[in-house]
Amino acid sequence: MLSDCPQILELRRFYKLTVLDKLIAQELLKTLLSVWSVIVVIIVSREFIRVLDKAIQGRVSSETLMTLLALKTIIIGVSLLPAALFMAVLMVLGKMYRDQEMSAVGSAGGGALTLYRGVFLLVFPLSVVAAGLSLYTTPWAEATTTRIMHEGDESADLRGIAAGKFSEYSQSDLVFYVEDITDDNVMHDVFVQHRQGGTPGIITAESARLRDLPEGRYAVFYHGERVQGVPGNLDFFIEKFTEYAVRVEEPDTAVFFSRAAVAPDALWASAAAVDNAELQRRWSIPLGMLLLSFLGVPLAQISPRGGAFGNILTGFVIYFCYGNFLRVGQLWVAKAVIPAWLGGLGINLLLLSVGGVLLARLYGWRWLYLNLRQKAEL
Repeated sequence: MLSDCPQILELRRFYKLTVLDKLIAQELLKTLLSVWSVIVVIIVSREFIRVLDKAIQGRVSSETLMTLLALKTIIIGVSLLPAALFMAVLMVLGKMYRDQEMSAVGSAGGGALTLYRGVFLLVFPLSVVAAGLSLYTTPWAEATTTRIMHEGDESADLRGIAAGKFSEYSQSDLVFYVEDITDDNVMHDVFVQHRQGGTPGIITAESARLRDLPEGRYAVFYHGERVQGVPGNLDFFIEKFTEYAVRVEEPDTAVFFSRAAVAPDALWASAAAVDNAELQRRWSIPLGMLLLSFLGVPLAQISPRGGAFGNILTGFVIYFCYGNFLRVGQLWVAKAVIPAWLGGLGINLLLLSVGGVLLARLYGWRWLYLNLRQKAEL
């Protein structure tokens, strides 16, 4: 019968999940979440400080702060998945080596394939999710962030006006001082220094409010006086008014999105080198998770005196070199220095080769050849 075929039985035995597979996947998931959370919190905190500084300057509204924080978390969190997963593999398997659990696995007939099965039980579905996040969710988050920041810059002159303090707008051509602001956003006892055509002027008014018009946003003053002239000269212009308006913002301008915010369909349809480089950057996240996990299994083996995380430093060096080579390759692809296929495959093939060498050094070249041949025959 077909079910009694040795190849079929071998396939069933290989793909049948064991308690060890589930244990490795569970420990890897818990460690990944811990490492990823710590790194993301550190990086996002720095980004949040920058956004908060823009909010203080009036370039971002306080209502959008949490939205920007969530979008930054998505962008940064997805980009840090390969590093967090690589560290998690080294930590989990390194702990198993230190606690002599690998000796028990080896005595029961388990080897590298057993470890890979448990590791990739989590890594495969996670890399698929990461591919979707990198290709679709991250560009959406980048585009939304750019749009919010643009709207903040467009309406920057509306914010920061507070009672009892001087505020500069329109590149210091407009200086406000407001004595009081009521709940309906009407400013009372207003003093303004306005530079128009290189000539400074002073405006005092009983009240003022901001109004949106087709030509832009205006500050409209009611019942006041305007004085304009150059200090030291006698030709001053003085007038009293019932209503007077000063434009504080230009009409809305176009939003310019970076390559990171472009939809993947547009990148696929483009033949431009910069678009190919951006696609490679997005695909490097799921590919990096797969390749670094493959490399992490033989790299995690440590000596008994090496401690639980004996090869973490080596892992940091490898990831640092891998990340820099990726960025250099993408830059060269964007500038058409090298073909797109070389930029996409070169560093990944190099990392795969390093993993194969470490695996052969750990188990022997003959073991690696026989196992590859056996799996090819199944």
